Amino acid sequence: MSRAMPSRIERRFAALKTERRAALVTFVTAGDPDYETSEEILLGLPGAGADLVELGMPFSDPMADGPAIQASSQRALRGGQTMARTLELVRAFRSHDKETPLVLMGYYNPIYVYPPARFLQDAKAAGVDGLIVVDLPPEADEELCLSALAKGLNFIRLATPTTDAKRLPVVLANTSGFVYYVSITGVTGAAAPDIAAVSSHIERIKRATALPVVVGFGVKTPEQVRAIAQIADGVVVGSALVTAIRDSIGAKGQATGKTAPAVLKLVRRLARALKPA
Repeated sequence: MSRAMPSRIERRFAALKTERRAALVTFVTAGDPDYETSEEILLGLPGAGADLVELGMPFSDPMADGPAIQASSQRALRGGQTMARTLELVRAFRSHDKETPLVLMGYYNPIYVYPPARFLQDAKAAGVDGLIVVDLPPEADEELCLSALAKGLNFIRLATPTTDAKRLPVVLANTSGFVYYVSITGVTGAAAPDIAAVSSHIERIKRATALPVVVGFGVKTPEQVRAIAQIADGVVVGSALVTAIRDSIGAKGQATGKTAPAVLKLVRRLARALKPA
């Protein structure tokens, strides 16, 4: 889709290409463990080294997510997080940071009940750059994808180890911003990626598209980040960050003085792994 100006996502990947390094993409769930702490974490991510931010839209039945991210959604929902408050978080982020790309990631149900036309309008106005909606396949592009593209929002698709040569062009058809390669079969955080297998799949995807390819699911350590950065345009870390939240909260699920610092400290460690030697 042609634009007068490149999107924030496109500009960020172009800048990183000149730096000859991969992007660190961080995922946290909006409102986890409460709105105020979530805002503190979100505002701190770029300064800690996040190049792109994925903000999870809490949902009661996140079927593609492992226990850590499922628990983060439950904490957020218990704390009163709604889609309206998630967009409020985006506005707060955008008032402090005009350049870091922010992508909303999650499931269609919260968008459907918003409903979609108003969601797209409000998301764009808040400063969202793109959407990852994991349970909307390409066959349902008329449901949300095409309208999102018309609004100037990138619509980012997932490719997986089981996306074969016949399926890949269908997945890529209306994808924009970047391609998110799921490095493992199964749910988020379930296993460590096989770097050799991931490399082979990325090469195949890159033969089919000029879009950047980022890798997520199962990436937790600086060593894994460094290894994937050698073969991909970006690395997504999510489960490790929400686990840092879980490990820092009190017995009743409340944030402590350690919560935001624990997450941002981990992001700084991961970001150092991407710095050129």
